[in-house]
Amino acid sequence: MAKRSLHAPEAQSVTFVELFFDLVFVFAVTQVTVLTAGDLTVEGVARSLLLFWLIWWAWTQFTWTLNPADTSHTAVRALTLLGTAIAFVMAASVTRAFGDEAAWFAVPYVLVRVVGLGLQVRIDLERADLRNRAISVWAGLSGIGLALVLVGALVDTPGRYWIWLGAIVADLVAAGMAGGRQEWDLDTEHFSERHGLFVIIALGESLIVAATAVSVDERTGSLVAVTAAALAVACLLWWTYFAWVKDAIEEGFASTPPEVLGATARDAFSLGHFPLVCGIIGFAIAIEEIVHHPSDVPSGEVTAALGAGVTLYVVAAAFSLWRTSRVILWPRLGILGLTVAGLAIVSTADAVWQLGVVAVGLAIIALVEARAPCIDVSNPLSERVADAKS
Repeated sequence: MAKRSLHAPEAQSVTFVELFFDLVFVFAVTQVTVLTAGDLTVEGVARSLLLFWLIWWAWTQFTWTLNPADTSHTAVRALTLLGTAIAFVMAASVTRAFGDEAAWFAVPYVLVRVVGLGLQVRIDLERADLRNRAISVWAGLSGIGLALVLVGALVDTPGRYWIWLGAIVADLVAAGMAGGRQEWDLDTEHFSERHGLFVIIALGESLIVAATAVSVDERTGSLVAVTAAALAVACLLWWTYFAWVKDAIEEGFASTPPEVLGATARDAFSLGHFPLVCGIIGFAIAIEEIVHHPSDVPSGEVTAALGAGVTLYVVAAAFSLWRTSRVILWPRLGILGLTVAGLAIVSTADAVWQLGVVAVGLAIIALVEARAPCIDVSNPLSERVADAKS
């Protein structure tokens, strides 16, 4: 009897083992949110960005690994569950990453990436006639960044910051050198679906953060007002990505020529969705603080977190669409600029007014994109994007 291949025999949808893996990483997102909320200074935010990049890179690497894999295969499932267990230790150690127990974060981080890289190489080796040499380049160069993460865990801050920043640079160099080589074995629909599900779970977690605060606070008119406004903003954030942009990104991605598919996936998803999820973190930080103090004027840091979070989310979605379809959503960007300006104007007003300005701006974006021709229909690809939007 022939040995069953680890490679999927045909295109597949996201499976439950992948969702289980994703949930652990979304828990890591909530841990980063807690860490950032506790230190809303420039240094604190920079430190959280550094840490979240490492977490995101581990997740996105495994996404590339499982994309062509047969996730019904026992070995693939077992290795994914092993990665899930290791990632749980990493996620639970996020708040220790810059203390004396940094190894509790760094070692699991390296292990989960090694599991992912090993499985990725093994799947590629099965395709003797179609092997992608770029995977070997990617796996080899990734070792540099992994070594730097381990070294950084042994060094006190601020040295750890610089060494881990070097690890990120090494990973970006590895991705740059590998991403444009040969034709990557990618199922575009599955790849897009994985990222969309991660975004929706992370967005849902931001609501859980607010709900936790609401569940313990005294019910007042101010609390009801800010909670309703926060829910409106969250729903409108969903709309600006999932109403039509996600489908348009996926369609443009599916139309990408095979020789540049890897580079497009790297830019639009692995890189482009990082600031999008950072935006969700910023939004979660802002609404948690606002809901806890509904009658107070938010601090400048909280207002900045709200504005930066919404901006990163909306702009990153527009960037991913541009990268896959070469379509620029000028009305979206213009309205967003006016919304941020409006938020600055009401920065000394009560939280409900700040959330109201953001909600109105996002609602106008949704209405304009639903009614106005944001797409250049003279381009055949843009016609397909317009169909996705409608």
